[in-house]
Amino acid sequence: MKLKVLGCSGGELPGHRTTCFMVDDKLAVDAGALTGSLSLDQLTKIDDILITHSHFDHVKDVPLLADLLVGRRKKPVRIHASRQCARTLHKSIFNDELWPDFTRIPDARNPVIRILPFDPTKPFRIGKYRVAPVPVAHPVESVGYVLSDGRASVAFSGDTGPTTRLWKRVNAERRLKALFVELSFPSRLQQLADVSGHLTPATLAKELDKIERDGQPVLLYHLKPAFMAELRRELKALRLDNVRTLERGEEFVF
Repeated sequence: MKLKVLGCSGGELPGHRTTCFMVDDKLAVDAGALTGSLSLDQLTKIDDILITHSHFDHVKDVPLLADLLVGRRKKPVRIHASRQCARTLHKSIFNDELWPDFTRIPDARNPVIRILPFDPTKPFRIGKYRVAPVPVAHPVESVGYVLSDGRASVAFSGDTGPTTRLWKRVNAERRLKALFVELSFPSRLQQLADVSGHLTPATLAKELDKIERDGQPVLLYHLKPAFMAELRRELKALRLDNVRTLERGEEFVF
């Protein structure tokens, strides 16, 4: 499994792009940095996009991608979203008001994109990949994922505050190679993090105690750019074992 980090920030500023991971050049996990990172040729090769939840920084490039791909693919790009997230995409984005309904363009039988709802508690397959969604703690329906190609597995927390179900699922996974875990606010803003369903270094340290790790790295993403330096200092002081922040453009082979 080859994975590239297209975006790993919790907001956009020069040098920072929002959440987006590219797996084997064909499967994206979240869509916060597709059109700003990939060439048109690379974008046409994307077959599937896994969405963790409906917040703008995770879905914003789905409509932009759809517009770019008109007339360039024979098959629609499949957007996999939990049932609640799928409803939001239809109602709030592809509604012919905020954006044209590319689930019906150029026509309903041959659209540019197809939104496929899934049950957030049941595993499913995307080609060779086994996808296990797990509900996590966020103000809207949000899921983490355990993604496996049969040889290696990785886990994505999605946007979440303290949770339990995801770590139980992670602990049961064989061949787990890495955990991609969100971190958003410094601990001095704990109340804001709790209300908005995010982690701080303080709550991250407690969450790591729930994980049965055997050397797998914990790779942190979704850091808010305005607090980046403060978050790095706080993490350094905690000296968490095998935990580090991600950088945009990093590539992994698992």
